Amino acid sequence: MDYTVQPVNVNATDNLYRVLIADDEPIIREGIREAMDWATLGMEVVGEAEDGEEALERAVELNVHVVLVDMNMPFLNGIELIRALQEQCPGVRYLIISGHDEFAYAQEAVRLGVEDYILKPVQADQLRAALERLRQRLDEEHQRTAYVRQAAEQIERNIPLLRQRFCQEWMKGQVDGNSLMEQLAFLHLPSVSPVQVGVVRWPAAEARQTILRENDRQLFLYAMENIIAELLGDHPHVLFRDASSVIGICLWQETPEEIALLLEQQISACLNIAVHAHVEPHRGTLEEVPGTYRHCREQVYEEVKLSPLVRRARQLIQEEYAERELTLESLASRLQVSAVYLSRVLKKELNDSFVTLVTHARIRKAAQLLDSTSLPIHTIAERVGYDTQHYFSTAFKKTMGISPAQYRKNGGTDSSSAGSV
Repeated sequence: MDYTVQPVNVNATDNLYRVLIADDEPIIREGIREAMDWATLGMEVVGEAEDGEEALERAVELNVHVVLVDMNMPFLNGIELIRALQEQCPGVRYLIISGHDEFAYAQEAVRLGVEDYILKPVQADQLRAALERLRQRLDEEHQRTAYVRQAAEQIERNIPLLRQRFCQEWMKGQVDGNSLMEQLAFLHLPSVSPVQVGVVRWPAAEARQTILRENDRQLFLYAMENIIAELLGDHPHVLFRDASSVIGICLWQETPEEIALLLEQQISACLNIAVHAHVEPHRGTLEEVPGTYRHCREQVYEEVKLSPLVRRARQLIQEEYAERELTLESLASRLQVSAVYLSRVLKKELNDSFVTLVTHARIRKAAQLLDSTSLPIHTIAERVGYDTQHYFSTAFKKTMGISPAQYRKNGGTDSSSAGSV
């Protein structure tokens, strides 16, 4: 990539510096105007003024770069004009032409940042030299501005890549304190902790004996990122990859409870590859985000230890928890194994029974509905698969430690007494 900044031709015919001559003597104005080859200087005289008030008005109106100022003008003298223009046109440069060689004037001119102070009668060579120095300073200023602008544009184009690199360092615990806040602001990211952190892992991408060429592997990973971004939609988020090609996710707006399952299903449907996804809430500080990320990674790597049967059983439970007809026997029948065998492998690999897995899936969804809707509790009970509100409330309190009504009253997930599912 070429980072060379091309010089800006600020002296092109259509981009001359605009000059205003302010002097109460017409012969002086004419003499200055006629004595200079303005185009050679990279300038053009766009206006004249015979007093300070007219000069102020015309300088603003004509959007000038340079004002040649006579010190002794009616209404506003040179110093007063410069002060007024510095408020209204802070980028204008000034060259004073005065008939008074007074130290007080010169001292004030220096304080106001005047470029040069020339005494009348004006000598053409002296004025030309002063204007050439002024043009050089303006050229340098324009060049610096061009460099800064191009650098800012380059940074803006690279913001997505810079965000990824920042997140990689962040998740390694290499960024903290003030630096963390500064980089979030610089990268236009929220200066608060993400509310969810997640990972998506494609085990085949890490396999040593893979038949995929590196280009193909990168294309699949890129396609996965596009699918993830599309599913997350308008939720503020950042995607990044770590050294193992695991795709990390930071979310600053909560997504549905089943987002990990949706990610797995959508990537599988579009790319015909098996991935493992895990997304969990983050309720700690910015400095604690890497800990949540590490836990998410551990969870997807644990998936490798699960048998295809258990992964499929868990997926069906997460999809169909609201079905009242969902039983151990019906699930075992769909998976073409015996209910006894399914119960045993669920307990062995997930350390939970079928009933516990279904209950947790239902309570997770119920908690989400209590947080995000004003639906009556009996309606929520029906939506998550319970026949009666009483049965639902009993299961909810056993799992969460408080009743559904108390959970909603306490602000849902902010409740300190709530358990976890």
